[in-house]
Amino acid sequence: MAFSDISKEKVPADARSVSDESDSTNEEGWEDVEPEDDSQPVVDLFSEIVYPDVRSMLQVCKDKHNFDLLKIQKELELDFLDSIKLVNYVRSQVKAGNKSPDVSSKAQFEDDAYLKPVLEDDALLYSLDDIAEEQDEDKAPGNDSDRRVVELQEELERLQTQFSEYRIAVQQSLEDQLTQEDEKLQPEAPEKKSTDKTEEVDADYFSSYSYNTIHESMLKDTIRTDAYRDFVYENKHLFKDKVVLDVGCGTGILSMFCAKAGAKKVISVDNSNIIDRAKEIVYDNGLGDVITCIRGKIEEVTLPVEKVDIIISEWMGYGLLFEAMFDSVIYARDRYLASDGLMVPSHATLRVAPFADPDFIASHISFWHNVYGFKMNSMLLNIYEEALVRTVQPTTIPGDSNIFLPLPLHTITVEELNFIKEFKFTLNEDIDALDGFAIWFDIFFMPSRQSPVPEDPIPSEMQKKGIVSFTTGPHGTETHWMQTILLIDHGKEQPKPLKKGQTFTGKVGYQRKQNGYRGLDITVDWNGGRMLQVTNNGHFSK
Repeated sequence: MAFSDISKEKVPADARSVSDESDSTNEEGWEDVEPEDDSQPVVDLFSEIVYPDVRSMLQVCKDKHNFDLLKIQKELELDFLDSIKLVNYVRSQVKAGNKSPDVSSKAQFEDDAYLKPVLEDDALLYSLDDIAEEQDEDKAPGNDSDRRVVELQEELERLQTQFSEYRIAVQQSLEDQLTQEDEKLQPEAPEKKSTDKTEEVDADYFSSYSYNTIHESMLKDTIRTDAYRDFVYENKHLFKDKVVLDVGCGTGILSMFCAKAGAKKVISVDNSNIIDRAKEIVYDNGLGDVITCIRGKIEEVTLPVEKVDIIISEWMGYGLLFEAMFDSVIYARDRYLASDGLMVPSHATLRVAPFADPDFIASHISFWHNVYGFKMNSMLLNIYEEALVRTVQPTTIPGDSNIFLPLPLHTITVEELNFIKEFKFTLNEDIDALDGFAIWFDIFFMPSRQSPVPEDPIPSEMQKKGIVSFTTGPHGTETHWMQTILLIDHGKEQPKPLKKGQTFTGKVGYQRKQNGYRGLDITVDWNGGRMLQVTNNGHFSK
């Protein structure tokens, strides 16, 4: 996920922006700086603002961001190299978009990679011992000049030694990284290489859920969040005095719904750093006696109970199954759910429909033929091999959708998630060309595992019957999942006009790239041709 750049902040009187650093004509706010002051300008830890000295910068960090560097050094008993790691860790986190880095323990920044400066010639790194020394001086009575000279000489010798150690540590860290890169180039057994790649993808996946943006997007998706809330609150009798497991709890919103509905115990599991925020949120809302937050993969953690009555999870990815989180939910179901337990949600359906939108093709494909008068046809390479995540209008769907996979969550297996299923649809209007296919899913919350859903359930009709459900299709309110669009390569086969009433049959397949991998290959065969859509090693293009 992309993060926006660090936003510019309003510059206070005693600070200036990096872009204004060379503007010698701007003297405002510098009236108190003495010419003989040898203090060195330093860049703020949480913005691009440059302060005239370290003390003023750290004071702003303390007042504005509740970040007290000296206090953290003292509480965590940080030595010189630890302090350098801390500064570089904070700068790297802020650069990545996280303005509230976790500094609760030394373990957060113990990696030697943080010895490498984030900023070139970072004045703060050269001032770490100075500020500690100045703090001690402020507290000490009197000031003997001869003693101070001796202390400064000793300090200089100590700094020289420490910076020598620092350079050696940085060099060793770089050498270790180069060694690791060299090892990656060496031939490896296919099984080990596959495992390493899977672990790398897993790490990236869980890391992506550590940041606020993705959770903000999900929480603001009212179609999604309201459905979970409505089902839980409208069925409090199902949750009263029950033990609930929340798989992939994120911020803990679903867990708190369950706790408020009367659950006796809620176990919230997540393998990303967001679990730390979830713990704070739970206690801030007075629910710490009901909700227990656990960090780790559901396949690896040990729960404080043998069985649970309900499993709740928002596991759905793009195209429903991208991310492969549902595998973990199935594991939790088979391992922990009581024989009469309830899955929330309980059912899902995958739908496919024809897609025809000449304007979309013009903007996404034809655009590259003439970009400001230049041909950029090379940009079309593999463009048809990406599954596009877009919101499309109902007018671009010239036929009824067809369910190609129903998912009863209480019984479906992981093996069934690799499949090839048949579909059939009929055009309900004339079109100039069939441009591709649209895929989306519907979600249903049934109050018991014995409650069946119709063969072709429509969320709007189910809601009329009091069943909580929602669709991610183009005929419903937009969700953050949008629709998955698979385009036909008209360059290989010229499009043909099609008539209302014309019927298409075919097969759609979801295939995992390899065991444990989170990517998908989606294939569509139909009686008008063949199309292969590859998600670019697990990437859905947005």
